[in-house]
Amino acid sequence: MRWQTTRFTLELERPLVMGIVNVTPDSFSDGGTHADAAAAIACCERLVEEGADLLDIGGESTRPGATSLPADIEWARIEPVLVAALTLGRPVSVDTCKTEVMRRALELGVDIVNDVQALQDPGALALLAAHGRAGVCLMHMRGTPATMQMLSDYDDVTAEVGAFLAKRLAAAEAAGIAPERVVLDPGYGFAKQSHHNLELLARQRELAALGRPLLIGWSRKRTLGDVTGRGVADRMPASVAAALMAVERGAAIVRVHDVAPTVDALKLWGAVREQQRV
Repeated sequence: MRWQTTRFTLELERPLVMGIVNVTPDSFSDGGTHADAAAAIACCERLVEEGADLLDIGGESTRPGATSLPADIEWARIEPVLVAALTLGRPVSVDTCKTEVMRRALELGVDIVNDVQALQDPGALALLAAHGRAGVCLMHMRGTPATMQMLSDYDDVTAEVGAFLAKRLAAAEAAGIAPERVVLDPGYGFAKQSHHNLELLARQRELAALGRPLLIGWSRKRTLGDVTGRGVADRMPASVAAALMAVERGAAIVRVHDVAPTVDALKLWGAVREQQRV
């Protein structure tokens, strides 16, 4: 399968690495590290040097309990970073759930809208449909970051996540967004407890039935700490392991903070796969 974005058609012949750039003071892992534009732009440049295939730039934290920002504040944080990132020769994704921020980013020329609320903000579906080319990532989440951890009761987490994503994919297609523009994200850590995340990873291949590539974000998340006993700053090895397990279970794109070790791990994974073919 391929993923159509504004400037690039991504063939997805190998797993791609999406580097995370949080232009925020309060993200769960790296809040404050890249809170000013200069630091965030330097981060973009470093991640490209480390081998990132895509850059995902966000100005609003989606950690559990985070409250929503006004669109103008979110946009002021990310605009200069997006402008600079668009010169680096990689697809650039804006991580936002606000239609107004999406509109401004698309006017700049961003390649992808990565929305944790799956284009449910009023006007978001119509905006992306009218654009005609930009890529879209639809993610599963219940509620908002402020409320999501109170909404984590499931009878069958994999089936329910799959049903939600199928519904949002159908809504996107009905609005006029071509399927080749869409990837899906089961939303590890969003409105899910650790056992839900682990079950979802174990059964992730079942989501392939939805017919679109999977974008997966496990990087540094709380479940990794619950399993290993490690704090956020010490979760890189577990994050890389989770990315590899996600790829083994069908992920086409992995969204990570630690680009260089993930790229190296996937190179080894790919070399072994190629040797098996030979």
